[in-house]
Amino acid sequence: MTLLESARNGIITDEMKQAAVKEGVTEEFIRQGIAKGEIVLLGSNHHKDVNPVAVGTGLSTKVSASVGIHNDDDSITGEVDKIMTAIAAGTDALMDLSVSGDIDGMRKAALSATAKPIGTLPLYQALADAKKRRGSSLKMTVNDLFEVIEKHASEGIDFLALHCGTTMDIVERAKREGRIDPLVSFGGAHLIGWMIHNQAENPLYQYFDRLLEIAKKYDVVLSFADGMRPGCLADSLDGAQVHELVILGELVTRARNAGVQVMVKGPGHVPIDQIETTVKLQKSLCKGAPYFVFGPLVTDSAVGYDHISAAIGGAISAFAGAEFLCYVTPAEHVGLPNKKQVYDGVIASRIAAHAADVAKGIEKAMQWDLEMSQARRSLDWEKQMELSIDPETARRMWKERSDDFSSECSMCGKYCAMKIVSEFLNKEKALA
Repeated sequence: MTLLESARNGIITDEMKQAAVKEGVTEEFIRQGIAKGEIVLLGSNHHKDVNPVAVGTGLSTKVSASVGIHNDDDSITGEVDKIMTAIAAGTDALMDLSVSGDIDGMRKAALSATAKPIGTLPLYQALADAKKRRGSSLKMTVNDLFEVIEKHASEGIDFLALHCGTTMDIVERAKREGRIDPLVSFGGAHLIGWMIHNQAENPLYQYFDRLLEIAKKYDVVLSFADGMRPGCLADSLDGAQVHELVILGELVTRARNAGVQVMVKGPGHVPIDQIETTVKLQKSLCKGAPYFVFGPLVTDSAVGYDHISAAIGGAISAFAGAEFLCYVTPAEHVGLPNKKQVYDGVIASRIAAHAADVAKGIEKAMQWDLEMSQARRSLDWEKQMELSIDPETARRMWKERSDDFSSECSMCGKYCAMKIVSEFLNKEKALA
């Protein structure tokens, strides 16, 4: 039985038990969530020593970081360094989005480097392999694509991102509607190029049952990517995006009926006033499937600071019901991120996730902030550093600005409000 089938049959697996302990909820809560399709458990039994991560309703918001080989200058060693940087920053999962070079070697290195769940987008490799073997990615065959999908699943990839809902009808709709930015999804753009060139329907949609057979065989989570995600605020919630979401909702039902866990990936650029609507629409059309959002970015103009734009969008999205944030780095729209930008992107997304969890009443998140408040009241600097989302940065900044680790902070100095009030209250108690 797959994990989803086990949950439906009332069976609590070891993976469910691990997730329950990590989340601070009951094992039954995890089992019921998986059975309903409102929680997915990322953790393939083919990924050696993987630490399962639960994503979904009622759980802490998770963060994913992306790495991968894109240019001749990129190396597996360099990308593994980025993986370790993302882990140091606290990411919950990773995606290897390699599009060129030694894609097999990169994936195997990623799986060996960490016990964190790892996702891939198999279409990237299928296109790259076709270009190598046949001279053009447009010559990719349907069998090429499904062979790569099965290879990734068999090697232990924990979740597969696939553009299953990008159909010919939706492509025609996008043409008619005249988007500002027609396509910004790398995978979606190449898939649509292949479809138009070959005058063929999307094989991931046309042969969806074949995909389900692979996913069930290896019990891997499917992550439905949106080829029509808006690449600018003006295209948010247009007909093509919503049409694709309708199709994905239908495929969610088919996947669940086959015993396959599934989540849905969301849009890239969304104005603040449309975020709640976007999330609720996904939740309704996709029957409560976990929502994996890319950011979203709340302005098109924050070049160099898109991690901040995405953190704003991510916090609002998670509060509205999204459960998984794909990080965005400061290098978005400029180039591929270096290690520092990877780190900053993860931290920004974690801040967004935590802020949303506090607002949603997630007990662990609320307790975390309460303990920080108590440490500040007590002027317990070491405890404050430990409780920081980024302790290393917090401690470094404190040391740069203060040589007294037992008194007030360097911002207010002798005028520290905490210290003054504490002294005043102590005098009042003495007089009483």
